[in-house]
Formats: sequence, C-alpha cells, structure tokens
Amino acid sequence: MNVLAIDSSNVTMGVAIANEEVTLGELITNVKKNHSVKLMPAIEQLMQETGIDPHDLERIAVAMGPGSYTGVRIGVTIAKTLAWTLQAELVAVSSLAILAQNGRFFEGVICPLFDARRGQVYTGLYAPHNNKVTQIKDDRIVLLSEWLQALRAVDKPILFLGQDVGLHQAMIREHLGQQAVFAAATENQPRPSELAWLGMQGEPVESIHGLVPTYLQLAEAETKWLAQQEGK
Repeated sequence: MNVLAIDSSNVTMGVAIANEEVTLGELITNVKKNHSVKLMPAIEQLMQETGIDPHDLERIAVAMGPGSYTGVRIGVTIAKTLAWTLQAELVAVSSLAILAQNGRFFEGVICPLFDARRGQVYTGLYAPHNNKVTQIKDDRIVLLSEWLQALRAVDKPILFLGQDVGLHQAMIREHLGQQAVFAAATENQPRPSELAWLGMQGEPVESIHGLVPTYLQLAEAETKWLAQQEGK
C-alpha cells in the first residue's frame, strides 16, 4: 500500500510517501512560511523524486489538528481533494498523536503539546504500546496550570514533546519536578513518516467530504462574532 502523508497543522510542514516496508521519501520544513504556497509543490517534488505516480497512491493520511486553524484547513482540504480525485482512501490522524509517536519507546507516558496562547495548550496523554502510542487521556485545550496539576496524579515519568515545550518548561518543572522529562530537540518535530505509518494502521473515513478538522476551540474571529451576536 502506497501512502501519502500530509501535515501542515503547525509550523512544521511535512509530507512523506511510504509503504508497509519502507519510507520512500520524507520532506520536512520548520520555518514560518505560507503552507498554502509551499505544500502542493512539496508533494509534487516528493512524488517526482520517489517515482510515484499519483494513481499509485492507495491511501492519503492527513494531520487533522489541533493546531493552526489555517494550517489544519490547508492540509485537510488538499488531502480531501487528492483522495476524492484519485479515488484513494483517506485517514485522519490527531496531530498530537503524530508528535507523541516520537516517544513511542519511552518508559512512561507521553505528553505532546502545542501552545494555544493565553496560558493554554493543546495536549493529551499517550502511552507506548507495541511500537505505537495509544491515547489514555483525550486531546484537549486546557490551561497549562490545570493540566499540570492533574498530571501530578500520574505515577510514572512523563515525557514532554513539542517545539513549544520550551515556552513552558519552567512551569512544568515547578509543578512536576523530576517526574517531567524533556525530549531532545530532534524529537520535538512531528514526523510525516510516522503519520504515514499511523495512516496505514487507521480506519479510512466513511465520507471524504464529511471529514471535519479538529480545532478544539473556535477561531478568534468566530468568538468575537458570537459575542457580538449575544450582545444584540
């Protein structure tokens, strides 16, 4: 099975092509560029370099959020369009689960996180199992202080993953002390090759057009509009 993996849900943009035996190619950038401009050329470049024809793709795996509203929409829209056009299966994977895969050999539990501003983070809790992480606490948006308080009840080391962990490292240490473990810099970026692998294990969506990204909160413009409507 040839799988194209697409992740533009956060600053890191990644695409990969893989099958059950090998990752044929992987392209990752970690710069604040416009994913709407960069993503399709990256897909085209990777397919040319791997010699994969679009019609050889049997499945599209996409990071469905949470993360940047615009980034999530771009990736999901392109994935849906490709899956529909090529009559390929479409699998949606949590952006946090993709990141958590980097800690799949950790002897403890894994806490991936993305900063969500105003003291909040997108996060969840995962545990390694047979070369794959399994979710033990649902993905959510939560005040970091509240989340860390809840994590104190976890009787295992906790591996924190993500490029935004550095923004909150002092607070994490303050709440959890030696229980908190911080990943190496090379482990803090989600890997599209891991998304491809998770996509092979996952169940395809029943309706390509019915797939909705996971935002976990309303966009700021939406929140302001709803507040205005309530005030009328």
